[in-house]
Amino acid sequence: MADDARLDGKVALITGAAGEIGSATMRLFAARGARIVAVDRDEAQLKNAVAKLPADAKALALTADVSNEDAVADYVSRAVDAAGTIDVFYNNAGIEGDVAPIQNYSLEAFRRVLDVNVVGVFLGMKHVLPVMLKRGSGSIVNTASIAGLIGSPHIAVYSASKHAVIGLTKSVAMECSGTGIRVNCVCPGLIQSRMLSSIIDGRTPGARADADAIVNRIPARRLGGAAEVAQVVAFLASDAASYVSGAAYTVDGARTAG
Repeated sequence: MADDARLDGKVALITGAAGEIGSATMRLFAARGARIVAVDRDEAQLKNAVAKLPADAKALALTADVSNEDAVADYVSRAVDAAGTIDVFYNNAGIEGDVAPIQNYSLEAFRRVLDVNVVGVFLGMKHVLPVMLKRGSGSIVNTASIAGLIGSPHIAVYSASKHAVIGLTKSVAMECSGTGIRVNCVCPGLIQSRMLSSIIDGRTPGARADADAIVNRIPARRLGGAAEVAQVVAFLASDAASYVSGAAYTVDGARTAG
């Protein structure tokens, strides 16, 4: 019997591929048989992440700014030219932006967060969906956050952007009803990463993300790992999630359960 969690023969396009969650997801997808198309704006880090993948992943690395429509159209076109189609789209690129009270936030910084986190997600779906619609199948997974479910001080703009990602996910899932395309999102909680460290340090300079005062607010009493988020993304990407669409999966050690 076929293992529905496998991704054998599937082409997986991943943005934000050089970050902790993106690279962990690439490795897991490759281990499950997917061919990888990796996108990130940081060329050096992207090449380093792709170099760690097995040769049979036939990985293609593409440098692009996800907030630029021409760049998005180009990475989608190059993915299709190289691999023939796109079966899985992990729409993952995102930034935390400034960590500051809203009254101290500049309009330029506000727009940059929305450009990457919301416009980037929108453009990715806009240009990938026609490829999937031609085949009548596909899975899109967007990266939101528990900050898209609850408020969080000093990252109001990031939080607003992730609320928007959840709204986009649910609405596009309904638009795709009956087409064979599923659209879901993951909502990571406090995951050990550069981004979390940046947010914690921005709130309290010198503070550690794994400090007791932070970890004790998580029912699981620990930070999450990028690989744990990747496991949920891989499930949503696979045929094992064939009846799952329009969902926002929390990966947060019960942080938002109360």
